[in-house]
Parts: sequence; structure tokens; C-alpha cells
Amino acid sequence: MVATIRYEDIVKVPKALLHDHLDGGLRPATIVDLAAEVGHELPATDPEALGRWFADAADSGSLERYLETFAHTVAVMQTAPALRRVARECALDLATDGVVYAEVRFAPEQHLEQDLSLDEVVEAVLAGFAEGTAQAVEAGLSIRVGTLLTAMRHAARSQEIAELAVRHRDAGVVGFDIAGAEAGFPPTRHLDAFEYLQRENFHFTIHAGEAFGLPSIWQAIQWCGADRLGHGVRIVDDISPDGTLGRLAAYVRDKRIPLELCPSSNVQTGAVASIADHPIGLLRDLRFRATVNTDNRLMSGTSMSREMSLLVETFGYGWKELQWFTINAMKSAFIPFDERLRIIDEVIKPAYAKLMA
Repeated sequence: MVATIRYEDIVKVPKALLHDHLDGGLRPATIVDLAAEVGHELPATDPEALGRWFADAADSGSLERYLETFAHTVAVMQTAPALRRVARECALDLATDGVVYAEVRFAPEQHLEQDLSLDEVVEAVLAGFAEGTAQAVEAGLSIRVGTLLTAMRHAARSQEIAELAVRHRDAGVVGFDIAGAEAGFPPTRHLDAFEYLQRENFHFTIHAGEAFGLPSIWQAIQWCGADRLGHGVRIVDDISPDGTLGRLAAYVRDKRIPLELCPSSNVQTGAVASIADHPIGLLRDLRFRATVNTDNRLMSGTSMSREMSLLVETFGYGWKELQWFTINAMKSAFIPFDERLRIIDEVIKPAYAKLMA
């Protein structure tokens, strides 16, 4: 059965994506164009060579080194037209890859160098997603994009960004996140923001358990109340070789807390040694709420179809398993229940049913 699953077929099947960074998914050609407009010096000006540079620079085994590559993408995303273009192309690229639902995150505080306000940054990105979604429909594709606003965990603006997210909740912002280097910057530093979001009945995820271990996951859930775990791959540290779950791992599974797993990215940042060593296989076998995600498509040279293809090649998965991951993601989305159910019942299940017939 596995041999019949071709990459081009994976591209066509509906996919749901929960963990994708806007500033980690730019087209290399767009970076070249925008850099020329603002006079930003790039390590390469040929789009193909620049794409290779990003992948090579990110492939260091260090989260800190991985994060340094974003200096070039963020530098060209400082005006409303640039933000609109990047967001529009993001929606189109995801739709072309067969993604029918995506939550794309970005940090508004990183796009203020040309005197845009936080609200203007968000409005430009939301406009771009709307344009890209409309163009996808014109091309015969379908995608729904939800936006997550991210606060940087080493900064002190999380309350401000949380309020910004709630302010735009009816315009397309569906959730909140904190990101950046985990070590030394625990999520509890932003407790006021998380408590505010809970009072506002608003959804949030937290980058946790990627470069740092179980304490980061425990704080994100038990202190901060995260709805989902961004990555959460280190939960495997609380699972014994015989599959026995520790208290924290059992809690995460029992509560059905979604894990936003990003296989290729986790290899690049050194969280795991290889795709074959990635605990996504174990977590699926143990029935955690595991999902498959891209993280940063540019830096990892990846897409949702590529991530799924890697799992097919490595773990021998068939359409049944790919549907399981897809439905897990759709169940865990930060949009209303009836909308999630509609996409599952009317889009995802019928498409996979044809393939599995």
C-alpha cells in the first residue's frame, strides 16, 4: 500500500496546518525583490542560491543558530505592502500544496522599524491573507487561514500583544503564542498575558518542549494553561522505553493536549537526531493528539506534503495514518467547533475515503 502513495497524490489530498511561521516561509525570489527595495544586504541574490543558503544555515543542530536566519526575512517585512505581499503569497503557496486550513503565526513587534503601529502590522497581514485566499479560490483551490499573534519570550510586550490579538479576534486573529529561545526564558514570565487571555475566552499555544525539556512543557500547561504545545517533542522524556507514561505525559495524553510536531525542523534544531529517531511514531502509537506541521518552510526547505511524504517513507504510513494526523490537527484548530466539523466532514473525510476505497 505504501508504494502506491506518491508525492503528487499527497499534494492533492486535504491537509491541516497548525504551526507555520509567516517570516519562516517567504519565497526566496520575494526576499530578493524586497531586499532590493529597502537596501538590505543578503548572503546571495540569486533566488535558488538564497534558498540553499537558508536551508544550510538553519541546518546547524542549534535552535539559536536556526533563529538567526530570521534576521534576513524580518528585515524585508517592515512595510505594509511587503507584509501584504508575503501574507498573500503564503496563503497561495499553502493552498497550492493542498492545505485547506492553516494557522500562520508572526510576531507584530518585529515589524515596527518603518514606524508601522502594531495594529497596522496586523491589518496588513490580515489583508494579505484575504487576498491570497481569494486568489486561491479563483485558481480552483480552497483554504481558510487563521492568524496567530506571537510575543517574543525574551521581550516584555506579551501583555500588549495579547491585547492586540483579542482586539483583532473578529477580523481573523484566532490565537496567541510565545516564541523564541526557551532556555532562560520560561513561559511563566508572561503569566499576566496568559491569565488575561483566559479571562477573554481566547485560545493560545506556547512554544514548549523543543529545545528545553519537561519543565518547559509543565509550566506551559500547569502554570500558563496552554491549549496546545508548540512542538512539545520533549514529552518523550517522560515516556519509558517500555512505553510507560510518566505523570506529565499521561496528563498530556489524557487531556488530549495537541502536540504541534514539526519533524524536519526538529531535526535541524537538534531536538532529534533524524526523522527516523523522531518520536512522532511513538506518540502516534500511544495515541497522543499528535499533528504534523512545517514550522518554517523556507528554512527547512519543506511543505506539508513533504513532511507527510517523509513520514510515509520513514514509518511506512498509509492514507489511514495521514488522515489521522490531519483530523487531529483540524480538531485542534482555534476556530469554532462547527467550522472545524464542517471541514472534517465535508472536505477531509470524503477525500481520504476515495483514496482508501
